[in-house]
Amino acid sequence: MSALELEQAVKKLPPQELQIFSDWFEQYSSDKWDERIEKDILSGRLAKLAAKADEDFEAGRCSPL
Repeated sequence: MSALELEQAVKKLPPQELQIFSDWFEQYSSDKWDERIEKDILSGRLAKLAAKADEDFEAGRCSPL
């Protein structure tokens, strides 16, 4: 199924089914993001950024959220 076919199918969903799909897709997308971040962490791709964040925190260059 192409992205266009998927888009057309989603547009045809009744409201209740659209909500079910939307909830599922939000969770799926979130899980995929988490997997990507974990992979990047394990590969060391974020090590420099983490070290810089630690350095800034220790130097007091951070503000509360």
